[in-house]
Formats: sequence, structure tokens, C-alpha cells
Amino acid sequence: MSATIMTKAIQICGTGSGVGKSIITAALCRIFKQDGFKVAPFKAQNMALNSYVTSDGGEIGRAQAEQAYAAGIAPNVHMNPVLLKPSADRRAQVIVQGVSIGSMSAVEYARRKKSLLKKVYQSYENLAQNYRIIVIEGAGSPAEINLKQHDFVNMKMAEYADAKVILVGDIDKGGVFASIIGTLELLDENERDRIKGFIINKFRGDKRLLQGGLRFLEKKTGKKVLAVIPYYNNIKIGEEDSVSLDDNIIHNTQYTIQKNRINIAVIKLPHISNFTDFDALKNEPMVNLRYVKTPQELDGSDVIILPGTKNTIGDLKWLQLSGLAEKILTTRNPQLTTILIGICGGFQMLGKTINDPYRIESSRAQIDGLGLFDMETRLSKTKKTSQVKGRDLIWDTNVSGYEIHHGETIIKKHMPAFKVIRRNNARVSLKDGCISPDNRIWGTYIHGIFDNKDFRRRFLINAAKGKNCLHRDLVFSDFNREKEFDKLADLVKKNIDLGYLYGLLK
Repeated sequence: MSATIMTKAIQICGTGSGVGKSIITAALCRIFKQDGFKVAPFKAQNMALNSYVTSDGGEIGRAQAEQAYAAGIAPNVHMNPVLLKPSADRRAQVIVQGVSIGSMSAVEYARRKKSLLKKVYQSYENLAQNYRIIVIEGAGSPAEINLKQHDFVNMKMAEYADAKVILVGDIDKGGVFASIIGTLELLDENERDRIKGFIINKFRGDKRLLQGGLRFLEKKTGKKVLAVIPYYNNIKIGEEDSVSLDDNIIHNTQYTIQKNRINIAVIKLPHISNFTDFDALKNEPMVNLRYVKTPQELDGSDVIILPGTKNTIGDLKWLQLSGLAEKILTTRNPQLTTILIGICGGFQMLGKTINDPYRIESSRAQIDGLGLFDMETRLSKTKKTSQVKGRDLIWDTNVSGYEIHHGETIIKKHMPAFKVIRRNNARVSLKDGCISPDNRIWGTYIHGIFDNKDFRRRFLINAAKGKNCLHRDLVFSDFNREKEFDKLADLVKKNIDLGYLYGLLK
């Protein structure tokens, strides 16, 4: 058990993946902040391809960074001491307290868990020394019996932190009562006792029609339903990983070109990472953004984006076999105005070759790129993770973002697209990315480039040229992350028993 007495912890577990644990954790962080508490998020182990770089160059899950911002604090590596980034061949890159320690199979990782557990507890104690409340997020389900022996992110973490546990179920998926009761049945008695209540998430409809089910659940389990959270689609908080992205694609199977909008197609690579890079674009009212997987879906696109990936060589091969690479190259027709952008791994794909001599990302040593830039990329053992600031050399705006990549790219003759003037806390003067003479193709290593409002607006104005209905009367998003967190907190506050919640922290 944690030695820190004054800090109180509450843990959000779920009946499975994708039920809303991350969002509920963010909401509670914002509620506690609003009520004057120093609060921090914590997730012992996260498996995600959406990651974030902290101010000291450490890498953590993007969800924990969002939760930190909801809590009103800067993200740090102790909020997510173990991050797993899946790659090819049933392996994952293992990042411990912000630093990659290599790629491992599931068996190799299981052997390392005992030593990693010390790091997890060390990180928790670091937070406990500085914050009054810690909101812990579980992973998947605490009742995964095939994983339970080595699981330190759910009930074992709750036991260490002496945290009361709230179990979240997603009613929109169906079977929420069975999933909650089934989860309890598969836990041992001490674990069941630690669960103090339920949150029914993503409810559509009139809550009065749910009362009978709620009464049954409380009588059957002897535990309280402390919240029924309505389904919402008007609060813009970053999603955690590709589960939510796949759901988005399922519910938007038809990529319809809209003449009165800027049509942006993001290639849904098999190992796509950091797709939150495009949330700011998706939130713009003039943008029609979709993730696509077939060549036909690129027809009529004003902008095509090759995103970041955890397996650049494998995903480039998929791009070639799917016919997407050939389709992308047709956009070089001078009669078209399509803009092509590459971010990180997508930027590397725009060059002539990608070399992987150390087999960092795949078993293949080399692959030919799209050949649109005269440049070569070599993947190295050292991973570069840093926050950066600089200026774009296209429209001369201030930009900031972060780098996460193994590659070193040698550009032979193209103009750079950006100038980096600060990396982490050091002053530098570095060129980044490149751009074609006609400005229709550009790439960068900077993640989060579209989060920069001035840059994003100049980009959209340029993309709207030729679309007279847009260019005459552009309307931009007034998105404000702080307001979105407040909207989320207000929604949860209105639907949760706050008195009961605070009672769990006594």
C-alpha cells in the first residue's frame, strides 16, 4: 500500500475497452480542479499509438496528457509510467517513465513486469507527494482472467493506492447490465468489495425508462449506480486510440465529397499513430474530414494526408499493395489542385527510400518511397522525442508541436517547410520538412502542427482557393480546449451523485 497518507485516490475501471474510462477520468479531473483540489491523473500502463511528448522530452499516452490539461497541470511522465506502442509481428515498443527501452514480444514483456512494477509504484508516489487527489484509470477490464496474473494496472494498482473503484459500463454497446454483473462475478471477494459503484455511460433516451434496470442492478449487487451519463457528440475531447477511430469509420462508411467544404482524406494506415493531429481540422466547420482505406475514396479530395505510423515500412508496403500509392501519385497531374501532406512517418513515405538497418520497425531492411521528394530516411536506434517551437516557412506563422520518430532524413535539394528555433528547453536553429516548388506537397516531423490556429487558418484559406463558395466567406472554428473540459465537467456534474463521489474520498 502507498505510504502517502494525505493523498486520496479513486480509480475508474471499465467492463471492457472503449467504454469511456478515459473521458470519465478527464471529467473527474476537471470537476476536482473546479472544486479547488490539486488533482492529477494516473494510468500505470497504457497501450496506445496516440502519444504525447512532455516538456522534458518524455513520451506518455495522449489520454493522460489530455487528463492533465483537464486537471489544469502540465503532463509529466509519472502520469503514465508504462506505455506500450504496438508494432508489427506481435511486438510492442515499451516506454518506461518516458523513455523507450526497446521492442518486446508479449512473453518478453511479461518477464520484465516485476521490475517495471517498481517503476510504476515509484511514479505513483511521485504524484502522491504533490497532489491531493489522484484519479487512476484502469485498462481494458479488471476481469480478464487470462491476463490477471500479471495485471498491475487495474485491481492491483487500486490495492496499492488504497483506491475506491468505480466501474464504468457502456450502455450504447448493449448488454451493460450483464457486463457489469459478469465483471463482478469474475473478481475475487476483496476486489468486489473495493468496487463502490457504477457509472452507466453513453445513454440515449429518457432516463425514466432505465429506472427498473438500475433498481435491479443495485439490488443484485448491493452497490450504487452513482451516474448515468448521456450520450453526447457536442463535446470535443481527444480520443485515446484507434478503437474510437475504427468506430468513427464504421459509422461513416461513405466518404461523400461535399462541394461547399474542404474535403480532407486522411489515409487510415494499419499502424496509424497520433491521429489526434487532425482533430483541430475536423472541428473546423468548413472541413469535411474522413479516414479512408481505398483508392476510390480519394476521388474529389482537396487535401490528402499521410499520417504518422508506428510501422512506416510495413504501412508503406500496404499503401503500395492497396493501390493507394498509385492513386496518390496521380494527384501530381498539373490540372489538379490536390494538396498532399505527410506527417512524421507519412513525411518519410514521400521520399525515395526508407532504410531500416537495425530492423527497428519491421523485418524489412529497405523500401522504395513515393519518390515525390529527393530525400532518403534511415531509421536509427535512438528515438527522438521533443517539444518544438518555430516558424513555418510557407506563411510565416509561429508554430509549436512535438517530435516522436526514429528516422533521420537527408533532404537533397528541396526547400524546408519549417524552421525549429527551440527543442525542449534549448535554443536551436534547425530546418524541418520540405515543400515542393508549387506548394502542393509538403511534409514535416512536427506532430500537432494543425493545432496552431494561425497556421491552420492560413492552410485552410489556401486549400479553399478555387472553391469560390468558400473563399468568399470563410468561417473558422472558435474551439477552446478549456471550454470543452468545462462542458464535459458540467455534463457529468449534472448526472452524478457528487455527494457520494466525495464520500468515497474520505
